[in-house]
Amino acid sequence: MAVPAAGIAVATGVISLDHARAEAERLGPVVGFLAAVLVLAHFCDVEGLFRACGAWTARWARGRPVRLLTAVFALASAITAALSLDATIVLLTPVVFATAARTGVRPKPHVYACTHLSNTASLLLPVSNLTNLLAFAASGLSFTRFAALMALPWLAAIAVEYLVFRRFFARDLTAAAPAGRDTGEAPALPLFALVTVGCTLAGFVVASAFGVDPAWVAAAGALVLAGRALLRRQAGPLTVLRAAAPGFLAFVLALGVVVRAVVDNGLADLLGHVVPDGTGLPALLGLAALAALLANLINNLPAVLVLLPLAAPTGPGAVLAVLLGVNIGPNLTYAGSLATLLWRRIVHQHEHDVDLGEFTRLGLLAVPSSLAVAVVALWGSLQVL
Repeated sequence: MAVPAAGIAVATGVISLDHARAEAERLGPVVGFLAAVLVLAHFCDVEGLFRACGAWTARWARGRPVRLLTAVFALASAITAALSLDATIVLLTPVVFATAARTGVRPKPHVYACTHLSNTASLLLPVSNLTNLLAFAASGLSFTRFAALMALPWLAAIAVEYLVFRRFFARDLTAAAPAGRDTGEAPALPLFALVTVGCTLAGFVVASAFGVDPAWVAAAGALVLAGRALLRRQAGPLTVLRAAAPGFLAFVLALGVVVRAVVDNGLADLLGHVVPDGTGLPALLGLAALAALLANLINNLPAVLVLLPLAAPTGPGAVLAVLLGVNIGPNLTYAGSLATLLWRRIVHQHEHDVDLGEFTRLGLLAVPSSLAVAVVALWGSLQVL
């Protein structure tokens, strides 16, 4: 629906063609980056990376729910940071279901961890989330400086989430798994995929130092894995195209035009009266809270598109505070992020019930505490770095 809405906005003069074209040009590199990362994550799955991670996790947990939760937290955080939240939702969640079944533990805490960490653990790198790519472009920071400033908030938010999960799911985590479950032989880790991902991440750092758009590095990593799959006849050109999710890319561009139209027609003036000024701790807390609220009202992608132009003139600290709000905040409601909505669909496909009340109670415990701690950590990082 976003594409027709953007067309109507241009046709009726709600937004001029020049402004729509400028918005599409601004989002073009971000969308290209997103397409490359989606292809990279898909072909990591083709190489067997996620299945191998699930098997090794099952062997390490040995039927102990707390150990499995710890392993899922570590695995989901690493995958989200390196391969984006989409990889955690689409590729890791089914693996966690299979791992829980293999070890005989209750799947609920571990499956819920996937959706929470797809949002919370996406704070670390510009590649971890589409919202990060937008904030990265608006912040003016280098790849390494962005990661350095977000490292402490990332760790702090994940740690708070882990403590909340241990308390909230105490009954599920103390339930003993059936004895004698065979976790099977763990497959060899796909070294080619691991090396490609490692080189791609290193390439982001090098490219940033030389002023090269990181989208080229992501495209190179995607080309290596996709090319290998094509040569080995594990995929065809159509598979590569589908992995890039052209429909989703069109949605992002169209949504950008629609949000720009809304901003140009009064929303910017309205929000300008409530957006806190400065980069002190109270201002950062206010920005993050406003961003979290908007994310749950209108989804986090429109929220970040609306707030970034207002926060960017204040400096990178304000931009990163907005990012904390739109990434952590969506754990409160289903509608907070596209990733959460997709996770809900995947869970239903596995015939596992998701209770709205339980989801909301968990969010009410996790979101305010993890967001507040992360903002304090960001403020501290800004003072030191």
